Amino acid sequence: MGVFVFLPLVLPLTAWPIARLATQHLHPRTATTLLSGVAAVMAMCSTLCLGLLMVVGTAQLPGNPLPDGWSDPEVRESVPQDEIVGKAAIPLLLAVVVGCGRTLWRHYRVRRQAHTALAGLRGTPVAVLPDAEAYAYALPAGPRDRIVVSTAMLSCLNAQERRALFAHERAHLTARHHRHLLIAQLAAQANPFLLPLRTAVPYVAERWADEEAAHCVGSRKAVARAIGKAALVSRGTPWPTLAALATPGPLPRRVAALLAPPPPARTWPPLFTAVGLALWSAAAGAAMSAMFSANSAVTLLLLLHAATPL
Repeated sequence: MGVFVFLPLVLPLTAWPIARLATQHLHPRTATTLLSGVAAVMAMCSTLCLGLLMVVGTAQLPGNPLPDGWSDPEVRESVPQDEIVGKAAIPLLLAVVVGCGRTLWRHYRVRRQAHTALAGLRGTPVAVLPDAEAYAYALPAGPRDRIVVSTAMLSCLNAQERRALFAHERAHLTARHHRHLLIAQLAAQANPFLLPLRTAVPYVAERWADEEAAHCVGSRKAVARAIGKAALVSRGTPWPTLAALATPGPLPRRVAALLAPPPPARTWPPLFTAVGLALWSAAAGAAMSAMFSANSAVTLLLLLHAATPL
């Protein structure tokens, strides 16, 4: 394996320029799919490499449950400074497991609490709650997806802006944006170098829903007004993986994008442009991370198989 086993741990650094260029130049639909896919691949690869480092680096420790053959010099030589990096991988991998577990637990707890609060209402696609606080968000629930909105939020919008709000939240549910948001949250927990995607993915997902709402309503200005009014009165969502009209992301940028002409629908831009380089750099970085992780995993498995007594 050699130093190649460390590359998936640092390749997520390429997410920083990619996130910036993708949010600025790619169509929001393309950017959302691209960035969440890159986040998932790189996070899984870096976690796999941490596991490999932990196995190789701790196999020679007394009292470990691993086979004795796994501590042979041939196995340890496959990783530079195996003792140091192996011991360091233990708390890092534990932090990844705890962080991702906590994110998943809070995600499903918030969804369960929201569904419990709506249990007494009719199973309509839109749940309007009499509340003095303004909020509106998409609540995914499989075949019974719902839009949750308060009367305070509806009172702030006119008829056309209400249509924009509902179209925006329906776009979130139709495109399953909560999955992209959850992937970005988990990826940031798995590797801190992916933190830029935790903010970039929610922003482009909101821009995607903005464009869908503008197409449905037929007025980009109406959607921009709805976003601005909702931002002034909204308290946000119960948890970042639930999408909403007013959050998250830089609202002035979203409003400015809606006041400009719609983005081109072309999915794959030319290679020899800033946008094309961003797209292909992201794909290359994710592919390299997966390739090095697979190579390290296969090499380690062959070594461990050879070192394991029959």
